[in-house]
Amino acid sequence: MDIRSLSATSGYAAARPATKIDPEHTATSPTARIKASFEEFNNTLQQSEQTSVTAMTGNGDPHALVQALAQTELAVETAVTVRNKVVEAYQEILRMPV
Repeated sequence: MDIRSLSATSGYAAARPATKIDPEHTATSPTARIKASFEEFNNTLQQSEQTSVTAMTGNGDPHALVQALAQTELAVETAVTVRNKVVEAYQEILRMPV
């Protein structure tokens, strides 16, 4: 039996659950998803702040501090990108003829 076909089959089997639709996720309203995103952003910032304070007082792990800072940087960059897209869409709406 060809070993390449076995690895392709196992790869497909592993990736298949990732493509399934989550009924719980699709049942929520867009407002609830936006609220959850804001709460997740806020939680990321709070956890990073706690990790930073712990590391600065000498009781924390420096690797955890670096990881928390990277997560915070990614969260802020994502928020700024979303804000820029919203502002751009708003400006595009204002340019539309009435």
